[in-house]
Amino acid sequence: MTQPPPPGHGYPQQPSPYGNPPYPYPPAPVRRWWQHPALIITALVVFPPGGIALAWLSRWSQTKKIIATVLAGLWFITPFLGAPPKDQKDDAKPKAAATAKATNSPSASPTPSGPPSFVGQNLKKAKAVAYDRGYNAISHDASDDDARQWDDDNWKVCFQTLAAKKVGTMPTLDFGVVRNEWPCPARDGEPIPYPKMPKVVGQTFAKAAETLKPLALKAAEADSAYTDVPLPATVDDWTVCFQDPKAGEEIEYPKTTTAYLKVTPPGTACPKTEFAELHPDPTPPSTGDDDSDSSSSSSSGGGDSAYYKNCDAAKAAGAAPIRRGQPGYRSGLDRDGDGIACDR
Repeated sequence: MTQPPPPGHGYPQQPSPYGNPPYPYPPAPVRRWWQHPALIITALVVFPPGGIALAWLSRWSQTKKIIATVLAGLWFITPFLGAPPKDQKDDAKPKAAATAKATNSPSASPTPSGPPSFVGQNLKKAKAVAYDRGYNAISHDASDDDARQWDDDNWKVCFQTLAAKKVGTMPTLDFGVVRNEWPCPARDGEPIPYPKMPKVVGQTFAKAAETLKPLALKAAEADSAYTDVPLPATVDDWTVCFQDPKAGEEIEYPKTTTAYLKVTPPGTACPKTEFAELHPDPTPPSTGDDDSDSSSSSSSGGGDSAYYKNCDAAKAAGAAPIRRGQPGYRSGLDRDGDGIACDR
């Protein structure tokens, strides 16, 4: 009877890792702390990228690892898929800022319950801003003249009303206007309270020019109250004797109105009438003959010359203007020395 070969016959004898027969089951691998299921699930919820890494280091099956990875990934990217809801408080802030910006606009200030107020503004600019704000604009003369506004830039707004008619869907503003240099009437349709020329007679020329400044006249020009007294370069301390326009006269067009002030030197009394001479020429002696008197006051071809006491007399005789060399001409009547007497 053949005996089986002894163990290890023909092979080198190797020690068994499981001991001698009969062999026990191999020991179970030791589980590390990061492979604990509770820790992995918590990480997948709190920090999905870290949880996914721990899942793949665990002893889970391949299927569980894939499912855990997909679910954790979806959980991680969900907050980035949609915009966060708007806060109603934040929406209110821009609107409030926009309202404040519109209120602070220098072109027009809105009234509490209606369109912006354009009173005092230039008509052309007021119409442009009104259109930008959603209003059509028309205009009418605010005075009792019913004048037409051919150039909107020359007019200003005194009154405004919301007209009943509309142009398309736009409401219409009706502006009551006057010319830029005129004051507004007390009420729409009433006469304009034009400024009146103040009295400057008796003032120095410098003081009179200061008094007239609020009228915004074109100019204030000085002229000598005596026809034979020339004006120096500066007449600020000269006294006003006559003025044109007269005191109390209405000034409708100040931009084209010039105030003519006739002045006299300091210490010199004003003449009683205009076009007077301070040192008149002596009157020729009378011969007692009416015919000779007549010939002395009129021109004649016999070498006689006419004499006029002042320009008023020359104008009354129909002789003005008188040129140099003509009967009646003398330097006392030629104020500007241009060779023509009584030409103004």
